[in-house]
Amino acid sequence: MKKPLAACLLCLLPTLAVAEPLRLQGYVEGEYVRVGPTGAGTLAQVAVRDGDKVAAGAPLFALDTVIERAARDQARADLERAEAQLADLGKGKRPDELKSIAEQKAQAEAALRLSEVTLKRQDVLARADYASRARLDEAKAALARDRAQVRRLEAEYRTALLGARPDEIAAQDALVAEKRLELAKAEKRLADLAPAAPADSLVEKVYYRPGEFVAAGQPVVSLLPPGNVKLVFFLPEPRLGAVKVGDSVAYSCDRCPTGEARVSFIATQAEYTPPVIYSVESRDKLVFRVEARGGTAPLALNPGQPVDVSVPAK
Repeated sequence: MKKPLAACLLCLLPTLAVAEPLRLQGYVEGEYVRVGPTGAGTLAQVAVRDGDKVAAGAPLFALDTVIERAARDQARADLERAEAQLADLGKGKRPDELKSIAEQKAQAEAALRLSEVTLKRQDVLARADYASRARLDEAKAALARDRAQVRRLEAEYRTALLGARPDEIAAQDALVAEKRLELAKAEKRLADLAPAAPADSLVEKVYYRPGEFVAAGQPVVSLLPPGNVKLVFFLPEPRLGAVKVGDSVAYSCDRCPTGEARVSFIATQAEYTPPVIYSVESRDKLVFRVEARGGTAPLALNPGQPVDVSVPAK
């Protein structure tokens, strides 16, 4: 009885064998960052060469910026002038102007005191019939005039201590904000003509040389950040459900150690569709593009390099 049982177990061993991982051919692809100016102009200098490694923020190239620098300087001068005017509106009169108003007020007060004395004298004379009513009326009018003059100069002195009206200050404040925006735009236009590397990158290609004219938006330098290197391979339709974004795949290439990458993209449409109605036979011909990137570190591979990809069996 034991021998038949052992024989049955041996017959089941092939069905219990672990499925082999799927081995596919793939290649390395790079997502290049092409840097160009937002405005047109003559290329003044190029700070990099093909194959250079640049750090983030390193200068790449610069167009001629004489006109843009002049516009920037003009915008800065306009802003400084507007800010000075705003500061001046918040202040009162200058000390010499205040002194002049104070002296005029002192003269008016002295004239007022004289008018008061004159009115009293004319009132006494008029009561004794030594002066006419006309002289008394003149003295009263002079007193009223001098009092009004003193009140006017007192108000003028108080006003001189204050700044401009709130509406005038608000209008000047808005002008300062406008000039700040104009300066920011001028500085941005100037910076766009001399861009820097957006990230640590490899200079893949320099398209222009100093002295050449560059159109707006035309790339001057092509960069390849390490994180933009990815594996591309094509997964057969029957194995599509066995792979999902985030899964690990192993790769190898000629004269390089085996590495690991993580699936970052799976196409939703097949790369090849037979011109017939789907069937079991035609379905086997469908392949889907899959992309994988480095996990904890960027892939140390070159674009165009062929690789062997191993997809674990599930």
